[in-house]
Amino acid sequence: MELEQRVADLERRLAALESAQRTAPQLDESDFWALHGLKEQLAGLGVAGGGVLFTGAVRLPAGERYDWQRTALTEELLNDDWTRAAESFAALGHPVRLRLLREILGGRRTAAELAELEEVGTTGQIYHHLRQLTGGGWLHTTGRGRYEVPAGRVVPLLVALAVGLP
Repeated sequence: MELEQRVADLERRLAALESAQRTAPQLDESDFWALHGLKEQLAGLGVAGGGVLFTGAVRLPAGERYDWQRTALTEELLNDDWTRAAESFAALGHPVRLRLLREILGGRRTAAELAELEEVGTTGQIYHHLRQLTGGGWLHTTGRGRYEVPAGRVVPLLVALAVGLP
């Protein structure tokens, strides 16, 4: 009886741990420490038009870690040629491509592993989508049919998804 009780207790503890991992921490929306820091930096530089900051500290399921930050001044963004971003955004504009990116970030790196997935199309269609993502800068090949999201694109991809999801 003691062994059964210990196993049941371990199962409850494991379920609680798994549940805690699935629940994202709730950030206090009134805590705008990053925004306040950005405003202070911009004021210190004498930048009147403002700017944007996006940043992230990411650990992927396969264990890779990415720390990334970018600041862009509003004036520079408004004066830049936005058409240069069209190919990059277009590459993200297909559900299968987003699925492929998610799977690659999750650890499936080869074309053969991706072809095993359901609802992503034929091998030819998968390669078409991989070429589009590569052309848009969201993927690069690491040899032998292996793909990965470039380090400088992991956090921006997750930021774009966070903006696009309700």
